[in-house]
Amino acid sequence: MSLTPQPPAPHQPDTGETILEFPDNYLLIDLCGQHDRHLALIEDRLSVQILRRGNQLSVVGDAPDRERACDVLEALYQRLEAGKGLETADIDREIRMGTAPVPEVQRDAAPTPTGTPRPAPDAPVEIRTRRKTVEPRTEAQKTYVRNLMDNELAFGIGPAGTGKTYLAVAVGVSMFLGGHVDRIILSRPAVEAGERLGFLPGDAKEKVDPYMQPLYDALNDFLPGKQVQKMMEEKVIEIAPLAFMRGRTLSNAFVVLDEAQNATSMQMKMFLTRLGEGSRMVITGDRTQVDLPRGVTSGLAEAERLLKGINRISFNYFTAQDVVRHPLVAKIISAYEADEERKAAQ
Repeated sequence: MSLTPQPPAPHQPDTGETILEFPDNYLLIDLCGQHDRHLALIEDRLSVQILRRGNQLSVVGDAPDRERACDVLEALYQRLEAGKGLETADIDREIRMGTAPVPEVQRDAAPTPTGTPRPAPDAPVEIRTRRKTVEPRTEAQKTYVRNLMDNELAFGIGPAGTGKTYLAVAVGVSMFLGGHVDRIILSRPAVEAGERLGFLPGDAKEKVDPYMQPLYDALNDFLPGKQVQKMMEEKVIEIAPLAFMRGRTLSNAFVVLDEAQNATSMQMKMFLTRLGEGSRMVITGDRTQVDLPRGVTSGLAEAERLLKGINRISFNYFTAQDVVRHPLVAKIISAYEADEERKAAQ
């Protein structure tokens, strides 16, 4: 692959052109994507224009944007050369973070206190599961995943769409497949989001399943559906409301409490004290979406106040900049945050 910078046109002093040449046309097709949709995404995010000419890509735009786009295209092409696939999420991650080199010391990295391998500080982070390999798409996500590997208890706090629960479940599946834990336990408070649904029909499982569906969705992303069903029948995977955790000791397990902002103080204390030997616990929540009755203190806020500063407990925070859903979600969250700030200032 060769790179040929072109001088800017006389009538457009801030705009220039850089030509990238790619030797493998088949990989170039994958790089461009169906109907050049990958190129269109890069153009939209980095404010450049990309033109395809044979085995060359011409990148037109202001110097900083053009340079960044060229770096992204080269990194994605190298990913394809390494035999990896290329999806929209990979492009988004590359635009947000760039590619860090893999240091030689990564192969000899010391294990964490719980026996899981600890990546070198500058190494890329990958979470391997049966169905896919997951890579953090923002620096906050990368730090979060490292803390999940390093600490027995980790909190992920931030708005919807930042990958808090998704990454926690991915790490749990990876640790189970690697033999570091014997089971996975996923829980949520069964609290209605501002609605009164009344009595639901069916047995206990059918009543609580609607509340647990996001956890099922995450599991099915990482494990084949039949395997998930078998593991649940064997109690290797458990998905249960928070109220069902009382009285249990959760040993050698990866435990996730999702939507923790809807746990009361008493429920949070009960859940945190379930942590047993050889276990890992992750608490995720969004402080802006509390559905508890007025006047009831959120257990997440109280735990954050009481447990900060304790060794081997990490607190990880996300913002609208870490949203990895549709780009409009980040703008929606930012609009609500700005409105809250205006109200607080009045």
